[in-house]
Amino acid sequence: MVLPELALPGYPPRDLLLDPAFVDRTLAVTAELARELAGSPPILVGTLARSGSTTPGHPGLWNAAALLRDGTVAAVVAKRLLPAYDVFHETRWFCPGPPSSPLDIAGRRVGVLICEDLWDEGYPDHPAAELAAAGADLLITISSSPYRGGILPRRLYHAARTGLPLVYVNAVGANDELIFDGRSFVMDEKGALAARLPGFREAVEVVDLEASPAPEPLTEPPPEEELFEALCLGVRDFVAKNNLRRVFLGLSGGVDSALVACIAAAAVGPGAVTALALPSRHTDPRSTECARELAELLGIRFEVHPLEPLHAAARASLAPLLDAAGADTVDENLQARLRMLVLTAWVNRHGGLLLNTSNKTELALGYGTLYGDLGGTLSVLGDVTKPAVYALARWVAAHRVPIPPFILDRPPTAELKPDQIDPFDYPTVAPAVEALVLGERPEIDPAPWQRRLHAAEHKRRHHGLILKVTERAFGTGRMMPVTRR
Repeated sequence: MVLPELALPGYPPRDLLLDPAFVDRTLAVTAELARELAGSPPILVGTLARSGSTTPGHPGLWNAAALLRDGTVAAVVAKRLLPAYDVFHETRWFCPGPPSSPLDIAGRRVGVLICEDLWDEGYPDHPAAELAAAGADLLITISSSPYRGGILPRRLYHAARTGLPLVYVNAVGANDELIFDGRSFVMDEKGALAARLPGFREAVEVVDLEASPAPEPLTEPPPEEELFEALCLGVRDFVAKNNLRRVFLGLSGGVDSALVACIAAAAVGPGAVTALALPSRHTDPRSTECARELAELLGIRFEVHPLEPLHAAARASLAPLLDAAGADTVDENLQARLRMLVLTAWVNRHGGLLLNTSNKTELALGYGTLYGDLGGTLSVLGDVTKPAVYALARWVAAHRVPIPPFILDRPPTAELKPDQIDPFDYPTVAPAVEALVLGERPEIDPAPWQRRLHAAEHKRRHHGLILKVTERAFGTGRMMPVTRR
């Protein structure tokens, strides 16, 4: 029986590993599990082990695979290659393990790899090749590899390079911003798939390695369907694992909030979702009408809270700070913050989670109001560019919920002043700023967009957790300073 990387403490445990009590309990549970499952088939499970290192300020741990057999922890294999890029900072907590020998299990010589050990290109050590040279005739890789678009073919590529039959078991679920898609597989020595497990849901399958099954075809769903399933899993597990009862969002009649409403309803069930429309003096009546129509189609609770009384009172109180001629940036931001005031009041009264509806392009450009529409604990679309939002929303409209055409076809607008339209050509600007986030050079002049990207760094520090679905998301995988003269 094979379970994923760090299955017992959970992945990623991060600075919980600096708590000696947490480490002690994980080690104790590993031994308890071995005793409780005496008489079961051998079990390979991801856990912790002490490395013996006494480096000051470092917990001195191994990211380990434990072989549970005959009521004991029969063997421990430590992860050798510790990633220190993107969201991975494993050297903060773990020490690299020593080379290991194949384990004798059920007449097979089994080499054990832990996640990055399989992705050894560019490293000086090559654990899979060393295990093959030591006589391994089967490799087992336990992994907690986060989802991002296009990741499955890369996993298959690294598995096929080993030239040995390989069992790859990946975590499934979500913790904070990381989504784990599962999609475990068995591959023969020729690189053909012998078995596959589903994506984005837990599964158990018994695989007979002695049999010769027909190779599994590598058929993948459309990228929009895969992205939808990933985001649903991210929301579902965040809500469940934090013991939350309800989710709330502002439903404006725009494409971003419409898509978040669809994801929320699919993730936690319509009965646990409340959407609020907050129309102001600048809101097109069709916006609220379409928001209501979508809420009815989804079966979620829908409330309308007009913003005008709050806005009028705030304008009267703050008159010296406002432009007497009419709406200006101060007044626009005032409305966005009043909307957040209403949304957070609903969350305070009823309990639950406020979902943010900003997209990645807006976050990159700083096109959002601090303490206003950038609020919310979980950012569902914060790693989805504006063009990708439209593509996903159109897929949802075609395959899940008929989103009203007005929402999909209208020019994007914050509706904070008369006849307002977002000041960006998103099909051109979004790929450019995404290239800058990825550290690449865009096809257009990068200078103005680089300045905006840098200037908005402080805003993103105030933003909620962003569900990661690309190679580089804002958050733990991109640690840029705010002060960078």
